[in-house]
Amino acid sequence: MSGTHRAATERSQRVFAGGSRQSSRILERGLHAQVVHTLGRDIVDGTLATGQALIPDDLCSRFAVSRSVIRESLRALESLGMVSARPQVGTRVSAEENWDLLNPQVVLWRGEGTQYLRQMHELLELRLGVESAAAELATQRITAEQVDALASAAEAMAAAAQAQDAEGFLEADVSFHDILLRSSGNAIMAQFADTVGAVLRTRSGDTGHTIHDRTGRSIANHRQLAAALRDRDADAARRWARTIVQETLTEFSDRTPRAASL
Repeated sequence: MSGTHRAATERSQRVFAGGSRQSSRILERGLHAQVVHTLGRDIVDGTLATGQALIPDDLCSRFAVSRSVIRESLRALESLGMVSARPQVGTRVSAEENWDLLNPQVVLWRGEGTQYLRQMHELLELRLGVESAAAELATQRITAEQVDALASAAEAMAAAAQAQDAEGFLEADVSFHDILLRSSGNAIMAQFADTVGAVLRTRSGDTGHTIHDRTGRSIANHRQLAAALRDRDADAARRWARTIVQETLTEFSDRTPRAASL
């Protein structure tokens, strides 16, 4: 297993596992998370095709786990719209149009493989509208603490870029957009912050460089947005929020999909 996929599996385990004081329950949940992660990736990359039946006995053999682990795993995938269970038909892989495409876990799986660039384009197009609107709302609703946190996140991006710390840069970028969306005061936009965070983190496995010749301009744009929110300038905030996302969309526009890491 590659380092990227090992980290992704650990993130999946945190999403699905939860805490427990009983070691046997922890083991069960750990197995469950591994099964869910593997099946989720198989569905996303087409190894398990739309309409394909998922036979519990076959899955028990494949993963060397109990039927209860398989049942729990399939229920988790069903909650994400990735499989459907019906009497007399059994559990089958659902078409992509039924998946919960904004769920951070689905975003993670799509971002690991050949759907990486496609998903980036889709979510960047969505972010063009959402983050512009969030920035405008935030000029009315952002708190002094959030203004300071936003400015700090922009400076953390700059410091990470100077140090060529790609992981630190991504985490600061995630923090910036999380604060932006939550400072809108809109509960739905605040939830979208988790989706944005997930898609930004998929860049950690990108074959391209996270820090590159456009990074300096991106940092300047983030600083301009933070300043517009500090000044409660709605027109400027909306403009800079859109500029940030549009320039990232342009960055990805000429790229070809990366191959899935196996």
